[in-house]
Amino acid sequence: MKVHAVLGNGFQEVIYQRALAIEMNKQGLKFSRELEMPLFYDGINIGSRRVDFLVDETVMVELKAVIRLEDVHLAQGLNYLVAYKVDKGLLLNFGSQSLEIKRLRHPKRSN
Repeated sequence: MKVHAVLGNGFQEVIYQRALAIEMNKQGLKFSRELEMPLFYDGINIGSRRVDFLVDETVMVELKAVIRLEDVHLAQGLNYLVAYKVDKGLLLNFGSQSLEIKRLRHPKRSN
């Protein structure tokens, strides 16, 4: 991905988020950045979380800037899909030498 190729690793997540927003705009993608999304438990709003990107209202993109992705990051991404009622997502890690990309699918839907 161009953002990682140009910036490399070692920056804070917000830097990659800003650069990725520029690239998505260039590509004409419809997206929301840092969209505040409510979290519900048993039908009751218990707080909110900001998703890094919601692309075309159908794909969640969560960014990380860590040395390596761990199981906790994957679990977090899958939990967000469930909480936000989104079927697909991407977990992008800009912190490693090579860009890490994990595709995420809603764990409770068979689409």
